[in-house]
Parts: sequence; structure tokens; C-alpha cells
Amino acid sequence: MKVKTILVSQPEPKVENSPYFDLIDRQKVKIDFVPFIHVEGVDGKEVRAQKIDLKDFTAIILTSRNSVDHFFRIADELRFKVPDSMKYFCQSEAVAYYLQKYVVYRKRKIYVGKRTFTELSPLIKKYKTEKFLLPASDKLKPEVPKVLNDLKVSWTESVFYRTVVSDLSGLRNVYYDILVFFSPSGIESLFENFPDFEQNDTRIAVFGNTTVKAATEKGLRVDIQAPTPEMPSMTMALEKYIKEMNKK
Repeated sequence: MKVKTILVSQPEPKVENSPYFDLIDRQKVKIDFVPFIHVEGVDGKEVRAQKIDLKDFTAIILTSRNSVDHFFRIADELRFKVPDSMKYFCQSEAVAYYLQKYVVYRKRKIYVGKRTFTELSPLIKKYKTEKFLLPASDKLKPEVPKVLNDLKVSWTESVFYRTVVSDLSGLRNVYYDILVFFSPSGIESLFENFPDFEQNDTRIAVFGNTTVKAATEKGLRVDIQAPTPEMPSMTMALEKYIKEMNKK
């Protein structure tokens, strides 16, 4: 079956050179972007109730842009002036770059991993005498605590924000050839919004092994998967599939 319409379960990219826009131009498909999940911050009182005192920590571990936003939001709400001596351990360059929204980059101690949390671990190990705070969501990847515990560093996790299912009622009678998911939470949102969802001819594209697992556990047929050695990105995997289907 040919592919004409795709729904990506994330917000629309804000950059003009997104590979999704290139995909639209090259393959002449329609792509809509609707976030299936969104993030809501917890308030300062709840952080205090977790027995967290920001002044007890000398280093912050930042795994995403959300963790950056919500750490500084909570610091502001609790009237905590983040000291210049604070060390920041960022999972990726994208997170470190985003940190510049809040701090003068060249004046701070910032340590940057490559992409995965495991790749950040050698830097954390190098500074294992620090007291680390991990501002996280309520759906922390299991890899993170495992890595930190294996390093035997002093670290504390605190929920600063939550992943919440979005209201998708506006999509009830809308059909797409492909639905694209990037997390188990996205799959969960699909079935919370549409408990009677039947896949039928809809193709399912998923990113990451945990998302594959969540999809198959819900009885979905996974038609497109990334990353793979040949297809490291979702847009590459989608384009390969579209070319194969649309030439028939």
C-alpha cells in the first residue's frame, strides 16, 4: 500500500532544515506533527517534600532540555541562587548548548557526553567526589540509575517534571498511513486515548528497542524500525520504506 500521509507523535520541528521537511519535498507526502505526550513541571513544595535541598549538591546531571528548564525553574521558585562553582554534566552537545539559555557558558564548569547516558559516565567517574543531583521526569530510563550506581558516586534523583498523556480526541476520525512513535509513553498515550484502536492497514514506525517492546506488547505490528546500522535515523527509515511502497 502506498504512503501519502504520516503522523509523527512529536511537536513540529522548529528548525527550517529539519530532515522531515526534506522528506516531504522529496517523497511528496503529507506529514503532521501532534505530540502524544507533554511535560508538566512539579512545584517547589513537591520538590521539598522529596527532601531535596539544592544547596546540598555540587553538580547537576542534565539528560535533556526539559531537565535544564525544570532545574532552573525550581531553583528560581525556591529562591536558590545557583553558585558559579556548580558543575553541569550534560548528556549530549544539544543539552549543553541549550544550557546557554541560563548560564554564561565560558564561565561555568560544563562537561559534555556524546549521545547516550553511558557515554557520559567516564566524565562523572572522573569527578566522583561531587554530590550529584539528577533532576528527572517520573519516567526515568532504567539505564540512568544503573550507570550511576555502578559508578558508586553520591547521587540523588528528584522528580522535577512529569510525562503526561495528551488529549488526542481531535484525531478520533482521522486516518494516517503511518504513525511514528519515539517512546513507550507515546504508545501508552495512543491506547489511553483510543482503547479500541485497531491497526488494520496503518503502518507503525518506532524508534528504539523499548518502544518496539511497548508496541508489540500492545499487539501492534511494527513495520518500520530505527535506529539500525543502515538506518540510524527515523527519517532515513521512513524514506526507505516510502520508496519501496510507492514504486509499486
